[in-house]
Amino acid sequence: MMGLRGRWRIVDMDVWDRDAIDLVGPGFIEFTDDATGQFGFIAVHGWMDCRTVNRDGRARIEFSWDGDDEGDQVSGRGWAVVNDDRTLEGHVFIHMGDDSGFRAVPWTEADERDAG
Repeated sequence: MMGLRGRWRIVDMDVWDRDAIDLVGPGFIEFTDDATGQFGFIAVHGWMDCRTVNRDGRARIEFSWDGDDEGDQVSGRGWAVVNDDRTLEGHVFIHMGDDSGFRAVPWTEADERDAG
């Protein structure tokens, strides 16, 4: 999946600050080899079904997702692309709810300690 495979640390979102992003644990988005993945930020946890597409001459991942927000079932869609500086940029939409752009960096051992 175009260099996206693995876990990324969400470090910035348009709508929420870092304390909100990390409310339950370090904010993350993760892509697997089987075109699925998951993400978590604030109290939202989603499981993704991903597709590689070409938009405006640039390859990116688009996904639908299903999950929960504080125990309530939620779903939505989103997209992500790797920038030239090796950061991840994307947008998550919650069906009938909020949406936000995000920026993420590769997950590190320090992030793993914070998640533990």
